Amino acid sequence: MNDLPAMMPPPTPLTMPVQRFDGPPPPHNAPEPREGVNLSPDDILTRRLLLVLLTGLLATAASASVKEALLSDGFSLLDGVLLLLFFPLFAWISFGFVTAAIGFALLISRAHPGITAAPKGAAPPTALTAVLVPVHNEDVDAVFDRIARMATMIDRAGAADRFAFFVLSDSGEAAEVEERAAWECWAPRLRVPLYYRRRTENVGRKPGNVAEWIRNHGGGYDFMLMLDADSLMGGDTIVGMAQIMEQRPSIALLQTVPMIIGATTLFQRWMQFASRFYGPISTAGLVWWSGSESTFWGHNALIRIRAFAESCGLPDLPGRPPFGGTIMSHDMVEAALLRRRGWRLHMLMVEDSFEEFPPTLIDQAVRDRRWAQGNTQHLKLLGSSGFHWISRLQLFIGALAYLMSPAWLILIATSIAQSLSDDAATVRAVTSTQVLLVTLILLFGPKVLSVIWAMADRERRASYGGAKGILSSVALDVPLSILTAPAIALTQTIDLINIVRGKPSGWNPQSRVRDGLAAADAMPRYRWHLGIGVVLVFVSFLNPMLGAWLSPVTLGLLLAPWLAMETAKVRPGERLAKKGVFAVPGSEVAEPVRPMALA
Repeated sequence: MNDLPAMMPPPTPLTMPVQRFDGPPPPHNAPEPREGVNLSPDDILTRRLLLVLLTGLLATAASASVKEALLSDGFSLLDGVLLLLFFPLFAWISFGFVTAAIGFALLISRAHPGITAAPKGAAPPTALTAVLVPVHNEDVDAVFDRIARMATMIDRAGAADRFAFFVLSDSGEAAEVEERAAWECWAPRLRVPLYYRRRTENVGRKPGNVAEWIRNHGGGYDFMLMLDADSLMGGDTIVGMAQIMEQRPSIALLQTVPMIIGATTLFQRWMQFASRFYGPISTAGLVWWSGSESTFWGHNALIRIRAFAESCGLPDLPGRPPFGGTIMSHDMVEAALLRRRGWRLHMLMVEDSFEEFPPTLIDQAVRDRRWAQGNTQHLKLLGSSGFHWISRLQLFIGALAYLMSPAWLILIATSIAQSLSDDAATVRAVTSTQVLLVTLILLFGPKVLSVIWAMADRERRASYGGAKGILSSVALDVPLSILTAPAIALTQTIDLINIVRGKPSGWNPQSRVRDGLAAADAMPRYRWHLGIGVVLVFVSFLNPMLGAWLSPVTLGLLLAPWLAMETAKVRPGERLAKKGVFAVPGSEVAEPVRPMALA
């Protein structure tokens, strides 16, 4: 015990004032980019206008086709509701398609405009970086194992004296003994300093945990690498990001795009493949139009501490939870606050930034419930003083991600009401050949583009199981996506209803390991899904044409409990993996990969 290092370093306080969302905006205090370093493309406004115009053009053309069909026999109130819902819903899928198509064009042409990574072999950074790992009743051995791996890789990169890890625990008192034992095991063995502390009062949840560390110790470090308990990053990437930040003093945040690792259940393997296979083209498109106004996802990101401290002290929102109180989805708000003061935020596409994923549909829904509450809180902040218009757009998109679910369900309900009122125009509208064809292109076009991108490179093709593995994986992914989409949409709608009713989501630890779901757990979660599925079966008998159109929704709702239980199992995923289905490139951080160009 006498050989143990200190649990925490001496205090180095740093002021972190609480911000206001009203009144005069604070002045810009970020330094200008160094001469010769262009951090924001000259054509960034043109890029954004092109994105908006293409999205609007697709949505307007489709809406015009639907309107023409609706007006063929008069215009009713239900027609108006249908048209009012159709435009934003079609714009939503159009936005995703245009972003992915642009990203595909960038990747297939190897065009990656923006910031490049620090030169390979460059000297280690002189700045000090704190690696923050907030935990809340996690698997202690797994957390410290990941920390040890990252610390070892940082040491290999020759930067052990430039980094320090901090495990910031918000766990219950019962977990402290195990957490301290793990710290006592690893702290003396690592060349990168490892510190640990547990708060007795979890004020402000994760952002409060980080803010407390900043106010007590932030003055002793230049940057902080924000991780989650399940995060894992390559050592060269971590060091390279610190080099980039040190060389460009006007950047306050570098956000990586984490990929999923540790998949065991069929659901996790499916999600791991989907994120790794379809994600790159959408990410490249997102980076292309985000420029220096990127967002923050709360983890796997490097942050300039003093910029964060002076910009991001979060107040409680007025009113009672769930819309008032602690800001739940704090990360996107913090990004907006940083940009408000003139700091630049960029996204890096790297190959060794990882996180884990919930093992089942139900576990994902539990996590989604917290995000739904946090993202809908953002609607109150859209009018905040001084926010960049891209920050407002990002906050709005985050809220729309959940508001679209009830909108889709209302659209379906409106179509059913039109059908039962003997209005054949609706059936003609929703089954319009042109609209149907465009909808299918927008929904499945990004998947097709991802297949083309993966097939175009021999090594990339082989990493996903070869042509046969890719086609088999996509052939299974498409029906699974179609069948689970209605269940996810209804779950999100129920969550939003409960949020409006004033039921907060709480703060429970995430489940990360599971093998199977019992029917007793799945059936109660999907009782509404089964009930509405039965109603849609009845509607199908009344109007077979509409029933055929709604059959994927009906089948998805009726199969929801079975899909949740089957995809929660480990063995089916293992059997598919042996056949090359849902194969992904090697995801273990053995030989760390440096950051790629900032696309």
